[in-house]
Amino acid sequence: MFKIMIVEDDQTIAALLADHLCRWGYEAYCCARLEDVLGEFVRTSPQLVILDIALPFFNGYHWCAKIRQLSTVPILFLSSRNAGMDQVMAMSMGGDDYITKPFDLEVALAKIGALLRRSYDFTGTQTTMEHRGAVLDIGRSMLVYGDSRLELTKNENRILQLLMERKGNTVSRDALMNRLWDSDCFVDDNTLTVNVTRLRKKLEDLGLTDFIRTQRGQGYRVDQS
Repeated sequence: MFKIMIVEDDQTIAALLADHLCRWGYEAYCCARLEDVLGEFVRTSPQLVILDIALPFFNGYHWCAKIRQLSTVPILFLSSRNAGMDQVMAMSMGGDDYITKPFDLEVALAKIGALLRRSYDFTGTQTTMEHRGAVLDIGRSMLVYGDSRLELTKNENRILQLLMERKGNTVSRDALMNRLWDSDCFVDDNTLTVNVTRLRKKLEDLGLTDFIRTQRGQGYRVDQS
């Protein structure tokens, strides 16, 4: 099920759109804190954002730029502005499509479906994951924490993704090696240890101490809280 965040200050429009999307099997919800859209995005990790331009506090262009610093998640702009320059601005800021108000719900649904197909190829895979304020951008193999950005190797990205997917549960060394084996290189037990040790050191340098915990004789885990 795709999770869609609606950032719209007109509660009637937001509720109608959310209700229609839910009827079609999406997990749609309205951003409750328009003063902290980025924070809500990080906490909820949606697979698509519907973003109005005219918002209180900061406009949609501002929030689009902030989201783009963390994620490549598809963004659909929604606005009563129909000038060509507004649409150009929306696309140049990182938007993927644009709908002008008033709009037909079925047209919006079609555009959303097309965006999700192009972005995820029906896999529904998350592009970002969050834990303890650290945001993993899977597509770009990058971890963002505060103002710092950490480039990850392919193996480090896969290790962190699996641990965060199963947050709160211990992941066996075999499960991790199987995930890495899906890549284009052979990974043995010693290689896994080296990768985890190197990843831990990078996380600690970033200020994330004990982000990955060892369960002796079992594997590794990222705690729930």
